[in-house]
Amino acid sequence: MAISWKRVSQLGCKLPEVAEDIWFRTPALKVRGKSFCRLREDAETLVFILESVDEQEFLIETQPEIYFITDHYRGYAAVVARLSALTPEECASRLRKSWLNKAPKTLVKQFLAVDRGETQPTAKPTKRKATKKSARRR
Repeated sequence: MAISWKRVSQLGCKLPEVAEDIWFRTPALKVRGKSFCRLREDAETLVFILESVDEQEFLIETQPEIYFITDHYRGYAAVVARLSALTPEECASRLRKSWLNKAPKTLVKQFLAVDRGETQPTAKPTKRKATKKSARRR
């Protein structure tokens, strides 16, 4: 089942603070300004940012019908995916993993806590040091 960029974008925008933008003159998904997925110039393939080159090699070896690389991505933690072979489930999973690699650590921590069903920790009120000005107001 083929997937479209529109559907990829819908899936990606379900993740916290994701916005559609442009990266290398092509449509991309970013979290707080950091790209984690983009449509390639051919409009038939996507680039996903990965955690490591080992993950790249694993994906290419285990799912060659979906994932591959070009010489440009050799040695770089990214993989190319064929839209024609990518299912919505696989795409959502890959988007989530790519998002986790690029999102700020505090945002990832909050997201994973909510994902596990944990309640958000409430912020403790901070005590301010009294200044001469604030002390005079009392």
